[in-house]
Amino acid sequence: MKIEEIRSKTGDELEIELQKLRRELFDLRFKSKTQALSSPARIRQLRRQVARMETVLTERRLGTATGKNAS
Repeated sequence: MKIEEIRSKTGDELEIELQKLRRELFDLRFKSKTQALSSPARIRQLRRQVARMETVLTERRLGTATGKNAS
């Protein structure tokens, strides 16, 4: 999911999606310890998506529209 897609979602939608991704990440980490994963790169993808969503949510809380300093 691209950052533009994330920014176009509402805060509630982001929170729901973030919960789903965190759960999937947890499950994959658990599986990786007990058995071989079919796609180990998925863990990295999920971590990055979670970080992007958290960044957008933090930007919104702080009131910055683009996340860049307007200097």
